[in-house]
This record gives sequence, C-alpha cells and structure tokens, in this order.
Amino acid sequence: MRHTEALTVTRLDGPAAERAEADFTLVYADAFAEPPYRETEHDVAATFQRFRSHTRKRTFRAALARTPDGTPIGMAYGSLLGTQTAWWDSPDPLASDDIRREAGHRTFGLMELAVRLPWRGLGLACRLHETLLDGVEAGRVRLHVHPASEAAQAAYRSWGYRKVGEAHPWTGADLHDVMVLNLPQPPA
Repeated sequence: MRHTEALTVTRLDGPAAERAEADFTLVYADAFAEPPYRETEHDVAATFQRFRSHTRKRTFRAALARTPDGTPIGMAYGSLLGTQTAWWDSPDPLASDDIRREAGHRTFGLMELAVRLPWRGLGLACRLHETLLDGVEAGRVRLHVHPASEAAQAAYRSWGYRKVGEAHPWTGADLHDVMVLNLPQPPA
C-alpha cells in the first residue's frame, strides 16, 4: 500500500505551469493513451500547443501532483471562461441563455484533470480538484467528460457535478457530456 500523505499536490499559476509543461505532458500522455481516449502522440502535441496559450491567461491555474522523488503523477488545469467563450455553443447551444451567459467571472472551465494509472484509487483526483478550485472566484465549474469514462463520470457526480448537455469539445472529438458544479457562495 502506498502512503498518500507523502504525495504532494501543488497549485501553480500560468508561468509556473508553463515551466512544468513537460510534467503536465507526461501525465496527460500517460492517462489519455488508454480507452476511451486513445490519444496519440500527435493529439498530445496538439493539446500542448494550446496549453501554452492557456497558461498565459490571467485567470489560469493548475495543480500538479508528485511523488516524493518528484515524479509527476497527476494534474489539473483551467481558467475562468471569458465573455465571448464558445464553450456553450458546440455545435448547438446547450442550454438557456441564462445558463450560457458569461461575464468573465461566472464559470471556471476545468480543461483537464488526470491521474496516472498506478496512482488511481488513492483520492488524488479529489485532492487535485480541491487544490485547483480552492479560492476560485466563480459561481460554478464546467467541464467535458467522455461518457465511456465511467470512473471519471462517477467521481464528478460524487463531487456534485450534474450533466447539462452534450457537446463535441473540439472538431473531430467524440461526443462528451457537459457537466456543471455549482460552487458555494461566500457569505455576503
């Protein structure tokens, strides 16, 4: 049995995440090579071309999990959705205008969350999720999840996410479930 208390989860801003891009790439490539994703080397390269532009957003944040020897084993990242986001419109509007309305601070877009296979089942995904969202000033979180990824679906539901629709998150992607988590609002 592995001791989870020795595993670290650190929140990173954009510049720090960009410096750790190789670690994020390693986790992503390993976690998403398996079904139902089957990401190829080309897919990973395309994702991490976009990663660099994401890290330069003012509201970008990330979380990276490591073993005591520094091996990257899990990651998560995202940013607030801007007022002109297309996340609700692929290919058809998903929900009512009220749900789709963005003001640049209403919704945090969780772009990726992954844990490498040998470290799954230890609560690390939950720790990454909590670290990433700690202090986020938004009313909700939005993400896409592959419907065949049963473990991810179960985790998100257990954390309070609900399905609000389906979308192809990028051209050529499988149809994904769109899930939303309402965040607790600070007292007035």
